[in-house]
Amino acid sequence: MIYPKNFEHKIGFENIRQLLKKHCLSSLGEKFVDKIKFSGDFKSVNKWLRQVSEFISIIELGENFPVQNYYDLTPELDRIHLEGTVIEIEQLFNLKTSLSTISDCLNYFNKSDEEKYPYLKETAANVFLEKEIMIKTENIINNKGNIKDGASPKLKEIRLELIRKLRNIDKKLQLSIKSAKSAGWIEADAEPTIRNGRLVIPVSATNKRKIKGFIHDESASGKTVFIEPAEVFDTNNEIRDLENAEKREILKILTEITILIRPNIDDLKKAYNFLGLMDFIRAKAKFSFEINASIPAIKNQAIINWKKAVHPLLFLAHKKHDKTVVPFDLKLDNKERILIISGPNAGGKSVCLMSVGLIQYMLQCGLAVPIDKDSFAGIFNDIFVDIGDEQSLENDLSTYSSHLLNIKHFVQNSNSKTLFLIDEFGTGTEPQFGGAIAESVLEELNKNKAYGVVTTHYSNLKLLADSNPGIINGAMLFDSKIMKPLYKLKVGKPGSSFAFEIARQIGFPESILKSSAEKTGTTQLDFDKQLQQLEIEKNEIEKKQTQLKVADDLLSELIEKYENLTKQIKISKEQITAKARNEAIEIIDSSNKLIENTIREIRENQAEKEKTKNLRKKIKVHKEKIISEDKKQRTGKQETIQEEKIDTDIVKGSYVKIKGQDMIGEVTEISDSYAMVSFDTFTIRSSFKNLIKTNKPQIIKHSTKTKRAASSFLNKKMSNFKFSIDVRGKRAEEAITIINNYLDDAILLNISEISILHGKGDGILRKVIRDHLSSVKEVKKFEDSRPDRGGSGITIVSFSTIKFCFK
Repeated sequence: MIYPKNFEHKIGFENIRQLLKKHCLSSLGEKFVDKIKFSGDFKSVNKWLRQVSEFISIIELGENFPVQNYYDLTPELDRIHLEGTVIEIEQLFNLKTSLSTISDCLNYFNKSDEEKYPYLKETAANVFLEKEIMIKTENIINNKGNIKDGASPKLKEIRLELIRKLRNIDKKLQLSIKSAKSAGWIEADAEPTIRNGRLVIPVSATNKRKIKGFIHDESASGKTVFIEPAEVFDTNNEIRDLENAEKREILKILTEITILIRPNIDDLKKAYNFLGLMDFIRAKAKFSFEINASIPAIKNQAIINWKKAVHPLLFLAHKKHDKTVVPFDLKLDNKERILIISGPNAGGKSVCLMSVGLIQYMLQCGLAVPIDKDSFAGIFNDIFVDIGDEQSLENDLSTYSSHLLNIKHFVQNSNSKTLFLIDEFGTGTEPQFGGAIAESVLEELNKNKAYGVVTTHYSNLKLLADSNPGIINGAMLFDSKIMKPLYKLKVGKPGSSFAFEIARQIGFPESILKSSAEKTGTTQLDFDKQLQQLEIEKNEIEKKQTQLKVADDLLSELIEKYENLTKQIKISKEQITAKARNEAIEIIDSSNKLIENTIREIRENQAEKEKTKNLRKKIKVHKEKIISEDKKQRTGKQETIQEEKIDTDIVKGSYVKIKGQDMIGEVTEISDSYAMVSFDTFTIRSSFKNLIKTNKPQIIKHSTKTKRAASSFLNKKMSNFKFSIDVRGKRAEEAITIINNYLDDAILLNISEISILHGKGDGILRKVIRDHLSSVKEVKKFEDSRPDRGGSGITIVSFSTIKFCFK
């Protein structure tokens, strides 16, 4: 149930209808837009949304879906349903072209993969086109909307005869004109023209009796008359007879095609209903791109778990002026069902409330909605709203009386599947009584397990959440320093109205404000101040948490590099040790062989002095060679592995490096087991064994401004990061370069999953991209997107994230 009757007007859905119609290709689609209705049936809503999702995929993949000749032939089909009626030539042409479009749509789905577009294919299941009608219309009418000469043998014969007669009459007229010009009876530039469907010659009135023939007309001034020469009179009559014969033959042809169409009118109406439905679904898909909408996961229960929701009409209005809309997150479930939003005037409370109503209504009308795709949405049977002034002179209703009638309906008809929205609850009467009634109503709606969003300035309603499980507070944030609303919804704590602050900001008389403060009392003012202070402290904590996360991510990256380098050094060490061991064995083996040969030769030569001397010299040369090679290797290693270090203790103020890293930091704090080291934009804690003392770096210390810029680098990078990238139409080398940069950003920002839109085509670009992804060690896995989200035209990439810390 939707309440009240002007619900769509109140939440702005009438404007959504008009925007949808702009995307329709024909009146067929516009009729479906007019018939949009709210549904509480999960199966229906899910089917509508899946249809839109599938068409969004068609558009994203750039596939050529038919978009021409969407004509509505249903009125003409209704007209020719009666015996004796004949289809018009123009409508026959529209029938021909639109049936071709319907046939192309059906072929598009028939040729697609079996698992693709199941919901769109379902709409085409009962559509049947009589091939004979399509063949007949193709044979009868050409692409310019004219009946073909070959539509029938007799028509062809008539038109050939007409051509012959016209040529004959043209020759005779030219002779008559030539003769009249020679005699000076007509102007030198006179040419044949047509009057009353017959070819005539313009002749001056003074010479009209000099040319034999029939006068058909004269000019407005009477100076020129139009004469049909006697020589062509009979031929013109014959042409007139042929033209009438042509009309009769065309009528006969149209009658025959009408008789062929008439038994198939019901099937044709179904076909045009299908064409209108395609136009309608396409319009919804196109509109989703206009408002940056998506289709969230749908659950068959009353629940709202939205992320980054925006009001679609406000989004479009801001888009025209290159402004952005501040999104909001909202979660309502069976434990926290009713949200009471408070905060300053013009702070966005009412916009937030109306956004909830419009987005939920759009969703249950089968439209994509402007919320994050990772959101969850539920289904409600009822949506009730009480927004704006319902004053009625005819029914003798005041503003407050009309509000009470609405609230009465809410209380009597609400249940666990109801969503209610009440703006500025309790206003319109004396605050003490209005607030009390509003409080009791909310308690009753809470007992009914209804879901809702309420805006208010009343303190008693702000305190209601503390004593009533199921009710929660929310606030529209306000910057008390610059005295401007932030338009951000924060759930958990109530908000202040900032009445005195706003009044002071606009220059309201201070004496009146002072008097008002005294009348209000310190208790209420203290309550508002506490709310403001809590919000300020909360924002500061969130800011610190963001800075800590940036530092933690940077530290994780450094530690990961350190661990990788340590692992590489360990592997290199093992390889060098193994190589040295093998070389030593070879040296020993060669030395042993040399010694054994020397001993054998000494024995064989019975220790001759000269021979022995030569052998000893040979051994000495071999020894010197080994020593020389060893010296070279050690010298090379010393040149390769040099590490700058100072053999003194690390103290506060010392400059150090982390092992395996080039960055130099300053020790700011010392304890028994660790040191705090500042690296310009962040500080880490490290054990002494991971630090190497070094000289002071020869660099100029960064300014405060530079530090601030560096610390906000990753935050800015994250805010600009998009979770999908489109490389369709790019060459392989160009695509890989773009993807490499994109992967670097994703890995740096610790993103868990991204998507690459490369399209299908011949699959070459997809293969190149996937081959490259296989070589990126940070990529955990990659796979096709879901069939309803693009299938093999989109690759989903998941990353493996490992964080380290010093101990």
